[in-house]
Amino acid sequence: MTKNILLAAMATLLLIALPAAAEGDYRAKAIAVIKKDFQPRGQASIDRLAEDGLQAVCNRTGNKPPKSLAERMEADQLAGVRYPADGKLMGDWKEGEKLAQSGRGFTWSDDPGLPVGGNCYNCHQISPKETSFGTVGPSLYQFGKLRGTSAEIQKYTYSRIYNSKSYNLCSEMPRFGHIGALKEKQIKDLVALLLDPESPVNK
Repeated sequence: MTKNILLAAMATLLLIALPAAAEGDYRAKAIAVIKKDFQPRGQASIDRLAEDGLQAVCNRTGNKPPKSLAERMEADQLAGVRYPADGKLMGDWKEGEKLAQSGRGFTWSDDPGLPVGGNCYNCHQISPKETSFGTVGPSLYQFGKLRGTSAEIQKYTYSRIYNSKSYNLCSEMPRFGHIGALKEKQIKDLVALLLDPESPVNK
């Protein structure tokens, strides 16, 4: 995050905190209770309760930060997206479907270093063959059929998976690439799942 954007975010948080001191007390007490009762297990340690500056802005504004601040922070997040050096943004849609189905990798019972899944169906409808899916996020069925596979759409899709907060600051979607949860090849495979004309998503 650039210095100017960070300062703007801090100023916003201070303004919000002034009329909400009581809420801040409740938040501090709740966090203290969580930390007291949280029992680290496996790779699930206390660091999972930490929030960065971006998440703090969303938390303190009820996911409705001032538009001007949100736009600046989104631009900053987009500038941090790392694209593949080979310039190819689409991989294997069949591997992408496996990733979309898998939610393993970061649970406390998983071995650290285990390949992480995208768990995409937990929030999205994707392939029509899968009848069990969440509705937290929008349906992605026929995503590529409706948008095409232009270079711009490929870049948008890759960026959105890499860091969804580049387009919606308080998106509930994880910043898969930003936090290193998904590797470059995995993101390429998910892009292919959404865009490849041969993918069941676009049939």
